[in-house]
Amino acid sequence: MKNLIIISIVVSIMISCNSNETSVKSPDNQIEINFSLTQNGEPNYSASLNNNVVINQSELGLMLDGYNLSEGFKLLSTSEAIVDEQYTLQIGKQSKYHYLANEKIFRLLSSTNDTMDIVFRVSNDGFGFRYQINKLKNAQTAVNDEFTTFNFDTNAKAWLQPTAIAKTGYCGTNPSYEEDYQQNISVGAVNNWHSGWVYPALFNSNGAWILISETGLTDQYCATRLTEIEGTSAYKIRFPMEGEVIDSKADKANPTIRFPWASPWRTVAVSTNLKGIVESTIGTDLASPTIEGDFSWVKPGHASWSWAKLKDESMKYDIQKHFIEYAAQMKWDYCLLDAFWDAILGYDKVKELADYAATLNVGLLLWYNSSGEWNTTPLSPKSKLLTAELREAEFSRLEAMGIKGVKIDFFAGDGQSVMQYYNDLFIDAARHHLMVNCHGATLPRGWQRTFPNVVTMEAVKGFEYSTFSQEYQNMIPTQSCMWLFTRNVYDPMDFTPMSLTAIPGIERVTTNAFELALPVLFISGIQHFAETADGMATQPEYIISYLQDFPTTWDESQFIDGYPGKYFVVARKSGSKWYVAGINAEKDAKKLTLDLSFINASKVQMFADTDVKWDCKNTTIETPDTKAFKVEMQPNGGFVAVFE
Repeated sequence: MKNLIIISIVVSIMISCNSNETSVKSPDNQIEINFSLTQNGEPNYSASLNNNVVINQSELGLMLDGYNLSEGFKLLSTSEAIVDEQYTLQIGKQSKYHYLANEKIFRLLSSTNDTMDIVFRVSNDGFGFRYQINKLKNAQTAVNDEFTTFNFDTNAKAWLQPTAIAKTGYCGTNPSYEEDYQQNISVGAVNNWHSGWVYPALFNSNGAWILISETGLTDQYCATRLTEIEGTSAYKIRFPMEGEVIDSKADKANPTIRFPWASPWRTVAVSTNLKGIVESTIGTDLASPTIEGDFSWVKPGHASWSWAKLKDESMKYDIQKHFIEYAAQMKWDYCLLDAFWDAILGYDKVKELADYAATLNVGLLLWYNSSGEWNTTPLSPKSKLLTAELREAEFSRLEAMGIKGVKIDFFAGDGQSVMQYYNDLFIDAARHHLMVNCHGATLPRGWQRTFPNVVTMEAVKGFEYSTFSQEYQNMIPTQSCMWLFTRNVYDPMDFTPMSLTAIPGIERVTTNAFELALPVLFISGIQHFAETADGMATQPEYIISYLQDFPTTWDESQFIDGYPGKYFVVARKSGSKWYVAGINAEKDAKKLTLDLSFINASKVQMFADTDVKWDCKNTTIETPDTKAFKVEMQPNGGFVAVFE
């Protein structure tokens, strides 16, 4: 997974402060960023698409402890480059990536003779920018505020998820990116919790779709979010809340930075249509490159998982053995043992299960509670990963047991100390050949590129919530059609999809064709399927066969049709097959004629709804008309078409 990076310097000329060369365009010249300084020396930028301004003049700058880097600047110089980079990912909507962008660095000189660079990179799918400081008089300093804003037209609309208040929710585990997206709201609408809006944040302004997020996050900063500037149509970068730290007595949520330093990239996908948003790769293009090491042992795959429907009562030896056999029967790669495995089974019995699973070519994954003092969760194993010494002992033990990965839950939010904890976990786990899945967690922000053993993360209101509440079960269709335009555009998402049978105590609202489509639609390095072994045994052979042969990685993806919160259709290629899948969250059936002319196929296998509850018909069509391929999705329904 070696990265090939080519940066061709086109111009490296120091341009005088009187120069008007303050714009940078995408390679296709459709996106343009204009940078300027106000009379007071305040840095600003605006963004245009096809000569239409889509982000109005917006502020830039930082407030450090002892340094005001938001005003009083002069433009000292600019330098330009072409960034041409190729890389591969095992986990994503495609396997090969080619990032081509024009870069311009604006070097600013403050009134106190300190310098700060603002770096813009503009590609055909959007732009990113970040702050860079080589040195200041102090070796390190706190960042008190970041003034980055995104200023939209007043009639713009937004699709946003509010941040939960820190220390609320189950045992004080919030925030963990598990709220509902508010859809098509007016920009500037007030978040009643006054807690900010998580990334990715979707906007429609002046004829353009815009998706804002961040990537390239290291232990040198906190994770951030957006907050509305009340009374305006602008949003500002916001730091985490006070309680989002590892040690509430010692840590601050706001970052302390060391020099030389670069902030995370603020990423902005920009397109005239939703296809450009869904197919954007800027979130991984600007992610930090892969750390050194051999990651050939990382194997994406599928997993059986008893807890999804059977909960804690399923943590019994015979049941877990049954789920290992279930994974083997389905030709899946893994079986996940969830909370309390240590207390109920113990390490020795888990080692027995791991050895048995290995004879069936199934690997075991084990759940862990990340927690220290930041919440009151009782689930175990707990507090075994808090220090480097504890992690070394635990991960060494797991490696010797033949465990393939860990699912780590209940993180403390987005403060800098939590980002350091993630960073340390990923590196230490990689040293012991352990894949990592984080739940109760932050948005990955491109970590699957930086740390290839990070195979998936939750950061979504996943399937488990639909087993707790009928209200949430009813929202699954519309929220699923939101995540595909937001949460899952760049980063793997462990929603734990696919229930084909009843959910205890809940009336399931989705059809089986809807459920079969989800593993195609949702990207996750390990797809943990919610359906039980007994439930799968009731399914027709054609569904079992489909899931036995289901791909573990995707070579290519194309967005076909859809609208946030309403419906979504995508085509994904694996090997010689194309999987085209869709879901419908609307109250009426949806008939579509799809242009799939890029697919050359002699036949297609179709999975579609019928009038019978949870029935899914299977038909094969010879020489399909891919130029005008007709599908119909029932309300809360879907389809899958496998072309070969």
